[in-house]
Amino acid sequence: MILYYQTHSPFARKALVFAHEVGIADRLKVIHHETSPTLRNASVYAENPLGKVPVLLRPDGEPIFDSDVICDFLDTLHDGPKLIPERGEARWQALRLQAVAQGLAQTGIGLRWETERRPELLRYEPLADGFREKIEATYDWLEASLDDDALNIGHVALATALSWMAFRDLPSFRGRTRLTRWFDAFEKRPSMLATPLSGETHD
Repeated sequence: MILYYQTHSPFARKALVFAHEVGIADRLKVIHHETSPTLRNASVYAENPLGKVPVLLRPDGEPIFDSDVICDFLDTLHDGPKLIPERGEARWQALRLQAVAQGLAQTGIGLRWETERRPELLRYEPLADGFREKIEATYDWLEASLDDDALNIGHVALATALSWMAFRDLPSFRGRTRLTRWFDAFEKRPSMLATPLSGETHD
């Protein structure tokens, strides 16, 4: 299988960290692709009409995207404990945490547009303030609610989102003691050490 990847995407990294955690990373050929809303990558568009990574190319099936769906598929390819619980409250807790983590990363992307990437005259400070408020509220919720029991997809999504927030120098979560302790421990996992973030956005 081929994974269209980007070394500075929290979503692509999430898929690759997940592959490491379930023990099938060696079955992926990882190919870096630069993409952004203003930079068309023909190879990526040929497989995903949204023009975004990650995209998983399968030898015997159609391409799969986005990171949520890729992880769901990868979880069917191994015989170990499933990182996406199949039923019960554990499933909804894992998927809820994943949704929060994905939303956190998307909000961080929005904040970068309003403070760094958009031409200065087109930036809208009230929108940036709204993004900051959502980020801080999410950190507070995580500090109070994070369950660090059995590893699941939500933990992978959260670790990669928090790592990306720090990588892009966005509002820090480190004032939350419990969340910081959890993240620092997770970042030492082999899956995270094998997938460091690097590179700048190209528009």
